[in-house]
Amino acid sequence: MLNDLHSQNVAMPMVDMAKGSLQELILRGELRLDEPMNQHTSWRVGGKARRFYKPADLQDLADFLRTLATHESVHVVGLGSNLLVRDGGISGTVVALYGQLDDLRIMGGNESNGLIYAGAGVTCAKLARFAAKNGLVGMEFFAGIPGTVGGALAMNAGCFAEETWKKVECVQIIHRSGRIYCREASDYDIGYRSVKLRHEDKQEYDSEWFVGGYFRLLRGNTVESQQKIKYLLAQRINSQPLNQPNAGSVFRNPPNDYAARLIESCGLKGKAIGGAMVSIKHANFIINTDNARAADIEALIQFIQKEVKKKSGIELVCEVHIMGEFGEHT
Repeated sequence: MLNDLHSQNVAMPMVDMAKGSLQELILRGELRLDEPMNQHTSWRVGGKARRFYKPADLQDLADFLRTLATHESVHVVGLGSNLLVRDGGISGTVVALYGQLDDLRIMGGNESNGLIYAGAGVTCAKLARFAAKNGLVGMEFFAGIPGTVGGALAMNAGCFAEETWKKVECVQIIHRSGRIYCREASDYDIGYRSVKLRHEDKQEYDSEWFVGGYFRLLRGNTVESQQKIKYLLAQRINSQPLNQPNAGSVFRNPPNDYAARLIESCGLKGKAIGGAMVSIKHANFIINTDNARAADIEALIQFIQKEVKKKSGIELVCEVHIMGEFGEHT
């Protein structure tokens, strides 16, 4: 495997390192300035991103990254379903992959298994349905993950006792420099909601992002797989507050226990700060009930951690990624 300016094309300068000259590069994606991030997070909160880019495709993303100054902070996001952007917004550049890197195809296989390639912008639910339709089983749990392939790879997302990286053969990477390459699954130390490079390239991890994954799946029965997806989705609907803005599970489950149980044991269901509230339906969910600020949600996260620590001695680890600056709600 390893062998808002406008929505039109944007002209950007790029340094040709080989020639030492400045050339004009035509980008085909969409660049927006001061983009409200509350439109790109499932909690519906967050300040503005100074620069927000939606690449036309993978090569366009590589070209865009080459235009950025070395000191520019870059944040790659998908559906924003596991993300809290603070009210002060993001001073650097946000790259949005959802719906952009959406290639999804069968790459081959044999009588017992098959290989699927999915771009980072493909939703997890779409990959689950695609696999089932093509008689490949093992990705049914992905239907219950409210995010994209890129995010699932980055955090080893999981549910229903399954995890993303159990199915991964290798991944496609883009480096901050614009270089595109692959890494084997064996290059990573994989843990519960944790993915880290295991060798001498560890320092590169913060300078590269997943842009696709190759998933090795067993062959099975399409109808049975589709029925399992329906069953798992029904369980999710019955147990989670999907009708209100949320970001999925807020905390990781501690060893041999459940974050939801610990939170509920502290009597925190229904606890609210501003417009943010601990869900009555599932204690490990925080919902935006009434025009919450990101600061409300972050304060509630910290309050929950404090109360659980006080009662049980357990420190809950936040599963949600928090980024941006503190500031006024906009």
